[in-house]
Amino acid sequence: MDIDCVVVGAGVVGLAVARELAQAGHEVLLIEAGEAIGMGTSSRNSEVIHAGIYYPPGSLKAQLCVEGRQRLYAYCDSHGVATQRLGKLIVAKDQLQVDGLKALLERGLKNGVDDLRLLDQQQAQALEPALACVAALYSPSTGIVDAHALMLALQGDAEAAGADIVFHTPLLRARTLTGGFMLQLGGTAQMSLSCRRLINAAGLQAPALARCIEGLAPHSVPRDYLCKGNYFSLTGRAPFRHLIYPAPEAAGLGIHMTLDLAGQARFGPDTEWIEREDYRVDPARAEAFYPAIRSYWPDLPDQSLQPGYSGIRPKISGPNEPARDFLISGPAEHQVPGLINLFGIESPGLTSCLALAGRVRQLMV
Repeated sequence: MDIDCVVVGAGVVGLAVARELAQAGHEVLLIEAGEAIGMGTSSRNSEVIHAGIYYPPGSLKAQLCVEGRQRLYAYCDSHGVATQRLGKLIVAKDQLQVDGLKALLERGLKNGVDDLRLLDQQQAQALEPALACVAALYSPSTGIVDAHALMLALQGDAEAAGADIVFHTPLLRARTLTGGFMLQLGGTAQMSLSCRRLINAAGLQAPALARCIEGLAPHSVPRDYLCKGNYFSLTGRAPFRHLIYPAPEAAGLGIHMTLDLAGQARFGPDTEWIEREDYRVDPARAEAFYPAIRSYWPDLPDQSLQPGYSGIRPKISGPNEPARDFLISGPAEHQVPGLINLFGIESPGLTSCLALAGRVRQLMV
């Protein structure tokens, strides 16, 4: 074999996997179709470090978010990557939503999020005077991170441990061999390369890439969907120091407010299911944002929102279907030795990246 491990995709998860494997002594080549690290989903998210509140107890999302949050804060502290533990308030506008917050508190505790507090109206408004609510669930360990600086740190660690990273190098197809894989790589210098282990961390393209692996049963690759979230930025500064989320509803987490490291507020997402990648943000979508935001910030000024950015989640469940868990598909699932596919790595993928990488390494023993 030409090389031990090939990792496909230089987003935050692929970089974390390459780092983990290289530091464990594996020979690693990380290939990326784009021109730089983090050109896809990893550069189009709210940069929130999630606590692990929302996910079903026992799920991979719950386990890896809680573990990943702890590891991520420690990693960023040790590598000089900027984070802020701003804390988050999940707000209720009526008694029915207060009951929902209590259920969310119980779920968070089951997941190991042990610092949550249920606040009454007076306590919540003492933290955020501009906030309108009847109660709030306070998550002090929720924060934000400089995602690009994080990816640069992971890249530096991976390369320092001996990993090679190449760009403009898509994986066109692969076929199984005895004890490994033969890869056909595209780009300006097309070539074939053999490897013992193949880790598919290609994000949005992970299912399509898996379908190009000869010898992998089609039924082991989930159907993929594209769910686009649109975000709007606030003109001026918001009067908040914490992240503000409405109480979750069946459709999702609602139009919430996050802050970047410079203190700029952004609101989103409103979601739409799309057929192909399209990152344009329609300014007319702001009309739906104003009433949603005013449910918890009544003083939002008119004409204060402008198109910000959009991101696309690599979903493996479609509209009106229950959300699926992360899918780490290894040989036990598909019977192809040496192959690990990472499917549906949406939120909280950024928070979970180091923990995800650890699971991948464990599967390679």
